[in-house]
Amino acid sequence: MASRNDPVNEASDRDVQIDGIDTRDGVMAEDAAPENDVTRAIQDRKQSREEEREKFRISQFDVVTSLFMALILFNVVTSLFMALILFIGVFVAMLFIIWLTSRFSFAPVAIAPIIENPAGRGDNAEGFERDFEPPGAEEVEELMEPTLQDTIEAVTDAVSSVAGALTTSDTAATATTSGTGMGDSRPPGPEGEGEDIIPRSERWQLNFTAKNQPSYAKQLEFFKIELGAVGGKIVGLDIVNNLAGSPKARRLEDASTEKRLYFMFKRPSPLMQYERSIHNQAGVDLQGRNMFKLIPEQLENLLAKIELDYATSKGHPSITEVAKTVFESKPGGAGYEFEVIAQRYRK
Repeated sequence: MASRNDPVNEASDRDVQIDGIDTRDGVMAEDAAPENDVTRAIQDRKQSREEEREKFRISQFDVVTSLFMALILFNVVTSLFMALILFIGVFVAMLFIIWLTSRFSFAPVAIAPIIENPAGRGDNAEGFERDFEPPGAEEVEELMEPTLQDTIEAVTDAVSSVAGALTTSDTAATATTSGTGMGDSRPPGPEGEGEDIIPRSERWQLNFTAKNQPSYAKQLEFFKIELGAVGGKIVGLDIVNNLAGSPKARRLEDASTEKRLYFMFKRPSPLMQYERSIHNQAGVDLQGRNMFKLIPEQLENLLAKIELDYATSKGHPSITEVAKTVFESKPGGAGYEFEVIAQRYRK
């Protein structure tokens, strides 16, 4: 039995203890390793969170930039709002002006009349020459009728000298009472000397386009054109107005007092039936009578200006060069307006 103080046994015991200690330290090291991994993972996670927070952290530059962007956006929105308010204000003001002006009637702008003085032959026959000038003072005595005594003596002398010379002769010549004069070369119209101009009544042609009577009457009423009827067994001139509403007629006993320009149909047209219907509505008798349109003076001046402006634009500044002008009524402006659709010039 070994002694407690045996060196060998003590050494063995120490070895066992050392081995035990070493063995226990190894176990503790193995248990501490997972704890270090967890700690390291927690630290890594904290670090990643800090890095993510750094990414989302707002810098001073971002703060200043955001402030300026907010100010710019505020100014833009404010400007748009003010522009909208201004637009609405202007729109309302325009509506008010339109309403206000519709309450008043303004007279149309007066057009300076274009006066024409065409030459006319009056009641003289149409021809190629002109009548002789009236005699002068020294020629009047020769043209004066002789006294009764001078006439008796002249007749007695003439009868006694030619009585024996009267014979009957057979001839193929046709008896005629027409003279050999050349007539009057001036155009139709009141007799007088004037410019070499074709009168408006012969130079102008007014065209209207309408699908029905109300449309035609509306155009005539817009231009203040009146319808007339003359001739037949009725003395005087019947004039019809208020064409687009309830036509009314009035009679002018002396037709020569009517000085307005007028136009008549030169060929059959559906518009003639519309005018005839308007006359019938007004109670005008058309049997054996001629229908025509009376043009107001203001419209005549307007047509003259339109014609001259058109001719000038085509290189014909003088109305004496115009032979024919065709106008046509077309929708425009506040209702209708006349336009030149064709124009011919004199050679």
